[in-house]
Amino acid sequence: MKFLIRLFLFCLFGFLAGCSAFNQLTSGPSQPNPETHQVGPAANPVSASKQASNAAKKTIAAIEPNDHPPKHTVESSPLPASPDPNSTGKEAPAADQPQSLAGDNLINEQQVEDLWQRIRAGYQLDLNNNQKRVQQEIRWYTRHPAYLTRTFSRAEPYLYYIVEQAEKKKVPLELTLLPIVESAFDPFAYSHGRAAGIWQFIPGTGKQYGLKQNWWYDGRRDIPASTQAALNYLTDLAERFDGNWLLALAAYNSGAGTVSKAIKRNKKAGKPTDFWHLKLPRETSAYVPRLLAIATIIADPEMFRVNLEPIENKSLFEVVMLDSQIDLAKAAELAEISVDDLYLWNPGFNQWATDPLGPHQLAIPTDKIALFQTNLANLPKDQRVQWTRYKIKPGDSLIGIARKHKTTPAVLRDINNIRGSFIKAGDALLIPNSHYSAASYTLSADNRLANKQRFNPGKNTRKVTHTVKSGDTLWDISRKYRVNIRKLARWNNMAPTDLLRPGRKLTVWTTSRSETQVAALPSKIQNNREGVMRKIGYKVRKGDSLYKIANRYKVSISQLVAWNDIQRTAVLRPGQKLDIFVDVTKVN
Repeated sequence: MKFLIRLFLFCLFGFLAGCSAFNQLTSGPSQPNPETHQVGPAANPVSASKQASNAAKKTIAAIEPNDHPPKHTVESSPLPASPDPNSTGKEAPAADQPQSLAGDNLINEQQVEDLWQRIRAGYQLDLNNNQKRVQQEIRWYTRHPAYLTRTFSRAEPYLYYIVEQAEKKKVPLELTLLPIVESAFDPFAYSHGRAAGIWQFIPGTGKQYGLKQNWWYDGRRDIPASTQAALNYLTDLAERFDGNWLLALAAYNSGAGTVSKAIKRNKKAGKPTDFWHLKLPRETSAYVPRLLAIATIIADPEMFRVNLEPIENKSLFEVVMLDSQIDLAKAAELAEISVDDLYLWNPGFNQWATDPLGPHQLAIPTDKIALFQTNLANLPKDQRVQWTRYKIKPGDSLIGIARKHKTTPAVLRDINNIRGSFIKAGDALLIPNSHYSAASYTLSADNRLANKQRFNPGKNTRKVTHTVKSGDTLWDISRKYRVNIRKLARWNNMAPTDLLRPGRKLTVWTTSRSETQVAALPSKIQNNREGVMRKIGYKVRKGDSLYKIANRYKVSISQLVAWNDIQRTAVLRPGQKLDIFVDVTKVN
């Protein structure tokens, strides 16, 4: 009898436990607060993918109607400031604080054929949020599918390498998508803040992280070198902010010092110190949501009606080590690819050859590696570049000859077996030179700047070459040709604040001659064949737009933009002052 009672009780307890488990399964886990953006490593690849998919479904339903295009070429951050123990000391994790710097449950790379799937499996940031800023960015991207298609296409050659390196560093694989936000994966992107490459390093930060920059080579554009530097920089920032990746991303954009100051302000005011509560520069406030928006879309592209073409989960290039300088056109011949293609695999090189002082390496398409190495082995080393003989003249110096022929004294010493810097008039020097004409190297720095199609200046424009005179500034030159100073700087691979050297030639894309003449009218009255022109100062009123103002004064929007150094997409503010040249005989 006792045995039967015990058996009955055992069965009863088992039944009740089963009911409790069933209720938990059917009711689901408790939902997080949609305004709290928690970041942490994914428990496993399947749950990470499901979480991202659920986030996509929730986010698309809450998208706000306002639409604004992001600025895709942005200024990278300055050098990271030293940690301030008083402002970022150890404390309770913020809402966007991960439990660790990375997860350890990434799927084996051989288990998937599509690289996008591999990236999703490495997601660690919590995309299950309802932040308005993220929704706005999602809306912009989904309304511009052609932009996404172009960007994803540019990403394809480089993305496998970036993913592989990110996995080795054990960082969230959402970070592999950061070049979409930074540069739209354009390896030749250059911002007004002097940031370059797909990761948009400014010169100082690039040098801090080992990126060599000179006339021959810019490591900020080198895909392997800049990727390593970017991941190191992001990891350092994450460690500085106690593993908080959102704060690390914000610091990557605006500088660690800027983020630390914002945290300090919030602490003093008794406010939360997570990213979503900090007062940061406008660009930075949109920068982090932009990355989260891209990650959310890639998590479930079908939900957002985005055509995400598969990318094969395999390496598309390998780095071949050399031991000397090589002409890039000759290297392209050895690999049997075009010179343009070689530049796209090796965008760090500025000129017709690799840097004579290194790095002595080239990225070559995987399917061309064996062919390239065979042909390179059969090419005599002294034929990797072409040589010219230069007869030393009285007054010549080694450094002067090197500068004139775009090389270095060290290269000339090595080639000509010279010790020190002594040279004698009448002797001959061997100097490296390109195999082909300069025009053959279409993606060298000079040819990129001279390429009209790259800058897409418009159908009614013409190219002008301006020779810098003593005292010239970019501002003066932009005023002379009535062009935007930032565009002028970008056309010439400069920043608006750069100093100009007399004799330098600048490329300017300006409007047709008749429009330029009208745009350049001085403030005093001028008579012409059509009427009397005057310069007026116009104060913007509420509800004004460039179109309304142009229509009112019988001028074009292009003229308003040129006269006032503003963008066509600029939002006018009431009280803002504009200069307008009008024909007083035609204005009502």
